[in-house]
Amino acid sequence: MTHFLVSEEKPDGHRLEDLLRIIRKDVLTRCIRITDDTRPEAQQVLSNNIKVLEHLSEAIKLAESSTHVLDKAFGPSQAARGGPPRIGT
Repeated sequence: MTHFLVSEEKPDGHRLEDLLRIIRKDVLTRCIRITDDTRPEAQQVLSNNIKVLEHLSEAIKLAESSTHVLDKAFGPSQAARGGPPRIGT
C-alpha cells in the first residue's frame, strides 16, 4: 500500500510529480531563508540544497514523462474513482 501516491487502496493519493513540486517549493523556501547567511556552514547547506533542487526538477520531468506515457497508452487514470491500475498488478 502506498502512503502518499494514488493507488487502488488510496484513490485520494497524489501524483508523484505533484508531491515532488511541493518538496521542491519547501527546499526553495529554505534556500531563500539562508541566502544572506555568510557562514561557511550555511553556504554549504545552500549549495547542497541547490543541487537537490536540480535533482528534484529532473525527477519532476521524469514523473511527468511517465504520466504522459500512461495517459497516451491507456487514457487518464481512473484510480481516483476506484478504477484498476493502468499497468502492473
